[in-house]
Amino acid sequence: MATTTSNPAALSTWKLDPAHSSAEFKVKHMMISNVKGSFHSLSGTLTEHPTDKTLSSIDATIDVSSITTCNAERDAHLKSADFLDVARYPAMTFSSSKVQPNGDSGYYVTGDLTIHGETHQQTFVVEGPTAPGKDPSGNTRIGLSATTRINRKDYGLSWNAALETGGILVGDDVNITIEAQFLKT
Repeated sequence: MATTTSNPAALSTWKLDPAHSSAEFKVKHMMISNVKGSFHSLSGTLTEHPTDKTLSSIDATIDVSSITTCNAERDAHLKSADFLDVARYPAMTFSSSKVQPNGDSGYYVTGDLTIHGETHQQTFVVEGPTAPGKDPSGNTRIGLSATTRINRKDYGLSWNAALETGGILVGDDVNITIEAQFLKT
């Protein structure tokens, strides 16, 4: 998202609430069905302009070692050098560079997505943010949902295995869904 504005005091800063946020993915397995997974350790900051959302920005980080697919063997393989190589690349990051309205009360948010040490421009389709609301503790919160699709090979995640019946074990396209809740700071 754009980071300049003529009135910096007008900006609101929001901190990602990891207890009420998630980053999920799905990818085709054996060309039969999708396997889903998620990351449970997220952090980030949303800097929001109150009247011109195109002047807002977001930065987010995911701890790659927090991956889970509800299968310990698969999780260990995904953390290995064959895939995410968490020992060398412990975090995924996103830093926005542009926000555009999409005409459906949402936005296209484009920025640098870094996975496995590879950085590419990626656009997320964002629904929200929601109107601010107070939680039972008196904190002000907003939420948003974001989706995108990447080709994992663009990020150096090229491990695969040929199937005896033809085809491949892991699909190339990965669908990503972010559900984020933010606290006003």
